[in-house]
Amino acid sequence: MENEKNHIIPYRTFLYVLALLITLTLTSVALTQIYLGTLTVVMVLVIAAIKSSFVLRIFMHLKFESRMFSIAVVAVILLISVVIIITFLDYLYR
Repeated sequence: MENEKNHIIPYRTFLYVLALLITLTLTSVALTQIYLGTLTVVMVLVIAAIKSSFVLRIFMHLKFESRMFSIAVVAVILLISVVIIITFLDYLYR
């Protein structure tokens, strides 16, 4: 605990990320109103992944953590992505 460093992020950065998250949310809601087949779900999931990466890096301060912790988070995200892809493949070819 003694070796911890305080990472001060300006409020302006938080506001920019908040505006970006709101914009991406509105974009994903607008995409659900357009029929693109299975591409709609893929696009909305990509937008959700982008939003979660911003939350992880900025609000949860992942960019200030050690490299090993970042690798573990990326590995978990890749595992979840593989499970989602397998589920979609099962749904498409059933």
